[in-house]
Amino acid sequence: MPIRINYPQLSHESYKILMSLEQSLAGSSVDKTIRDLIKIRVSQINGCLFCNDMHVKEARTHGERELRLHHLAFWHESALFNPKEKAALEWAELVTKMPGKGIEDKDFGKAREFFSEKELSDLTFIIGTINMWNRFGVAFRPNPGDLDKIMGLDKIGLV
Repeated sequence: MPIRINYPQLSHESYKILMSLEQSLAGSSVDKTIRDLIKIRVSQINGCLFCNDMHVKEARTHGERELRLHHLAFWHESALFNPKEKAALEWAELVTKMPGKGIEDKDFGKAREFFSEKELSDLTFIIGTINMWNRFGVAFRPNPGDLDKIMGLDKIGLV
């Protein structure tokens, strides 16, 4: 299916700024494994095939186990995720789904049990950024795998 519009080219300056934000988050205080899990889970929630495809492949290159990726949609039931990862995934779902009543103090408190203020701030930027990328992916439907060669994701053999 062809991409609907070439948004990186049409809105080049804004795209470059979003890419710069993404690059800054790669060096954030949040562990790479948690960053990968968050990007995949939020993309699942938002129905973004392009982002889900990319981030699953990235996670595999970072050493993520395949079974954990299969369990990710059911993280709350799975014993494969540690308490800190579960807290991050819960925070990601809350920030992504944004409950009408807002995020309760008890939910914020659960996240703070595992993350410093800096980590929680960075984690929320990661969640917000993947949500923005998902909006572009869902709206304009870039083809999954189109960036694999550029990103070196073609070498892992997930075709």
